Amino acid sequence: MTSSSKKLFVKTYGCQMNVYDSERMVEAMQTAGYEQTEDVNDADMILLNTCHIREKAAEKVYSELGRFKTLKQEKPDLKVAVAGCVAQAEGEEIMRRQPLVDMVVGPQSYHRLAALEKKAHETGRAIDIEFPQDDKFNHLAERSKAKRAPSAFLTVQEGCDKFCAFCVVPYTRGAEVSRPASRILEEARSLVERGVREITLLGQNVNAYHGEGAGGKEYSLAGLIWELDKIDGLERIRFTTSHPNDMRDDLIEAHSSCAKLMPYLHLPVQSGSDRILKRMNRSHTAQSYIELIAKIRRARPDILLSGDFIVGFPEETDEDFEATLDLIRTVNYGQAYSFKYSTRPGTPAAERDQLPEPVKTERLHRLQELLSTQQRTVQDSMVGRDVSVLFEKPGRFDGQLVGKSQYLHAVHVAASTESIGQVRAVRITQSSSNSLSGELI
Repeated sequence: MTSSSKKLFVKTYGCQMNVYDSERMVEAMQTAGYEQTEDVNDADMILLNTCHIREKAAEKVYSELGRFKTLKQEKPDLKVAVAGCVAQAEGEEIMRRQPLVDMVVGPQSYHRLAALEKKAHETGRAIDIEFPQDDKFNHLAERSKAKRAPSAFLTVQEGCDKFCAFCVVPYTRGAEVSRPASRILEEARSLVERGVREITLLGQNVNAYHGEGAGGKEYSLAGLIWELDKIDGLERIRFTTSHPNDMRDDLIEAHSSCAKLMPYLHLPVQSGSDRILKRMNRSHTAQSYIELIAKIRRARPDILLSGDFIVGFPEETDEDFEATLDLIRTVNYGQAYSFKYSTRPGTPAAERDQLPEPVKTERLHRLQELLSTQQRTVQDSMVGRDVSVLFEKPGRFDGQLVGKSQYLHAVHVAASTESIGQVRAVRITQSSSNSLSGELI
């Protein structure tokens, strides 16, 4: 880029898919003469890539936008754009409530971001929250050839057809769509050529992947993983997020047989109560989930399991909550994410009788205490073990590197920067609150 390039500041909220989307939007805006900056005060364009999953997501976006009011007054030519799921859900409302916003673009339309910027420059404001018929990935700029960090995300599937009663994803990301295998493999090879050694395959419902392959053959996620396994230089494969109902036998078998597929699985259950699971429209039971976990562990005994839990769902009783705690004790999670239920306008659960906030808070504290105990026990059990670590970057202290073990634990080791991008054997010597420490073998 030349010194005359315009500056783009991006703030990303939410999931890994938004991180991937932000990268692609930066690349799209490079074709319009922008280069990324980490300093918002230098920006000619500010882009907020939003997430609608967390509580009061929209209000947090409006609060963030309010902070840019003075900057916009000082720099009248500054462009402010809102992208992502909040943009999709509340596009017109954002334009109405916040006059400083110049552009609003949904997650299925960000390949048109450069054209929107041009339109906003010519007409003042621009919005695109359509669900286009064509695949946005066909229209994105080629991936940059610049050197990459050792680990990268790669979206393979978007949208969801499950319509869980608490979730806005089907309304903001649309129906399930799987990218053709050939394009995914091409992008993966490009990432590896730029230094990536670990790829995490992303999708709202990633294990429902069914992309077109060579000769019209349809690939499952397991089939795609085996194709990725053939790429020289790619050392690790992960995927997230999965649904229990789409955990097929060939994917379980891949965990047993594919050396590059890491022994870590994020498989949300949300509740241990069949009554609440039915009210959530999850289409599985606590017992079917537990049996699935047992099957996965038979295939890969050392696998570390992660999950999602919602407490305080409408009409959840003490007995329902205790059933969730029982499921957690049965499964024994190495990692988990847990949240109090909060309403999402337009979803079925938002119309039901809500539990008092103090009840939800008390239950969340109890659940998180149990999960934290399990997580720490699993992490402490790593002390004395030999693990493989992909070193990603320098640590906080001189002469220290940090990377991820095959189980996704953060590991700190005294090592030279020459090891960045390498997978090295490490003997774990210490377990801290959220990370491990070890020595190179």
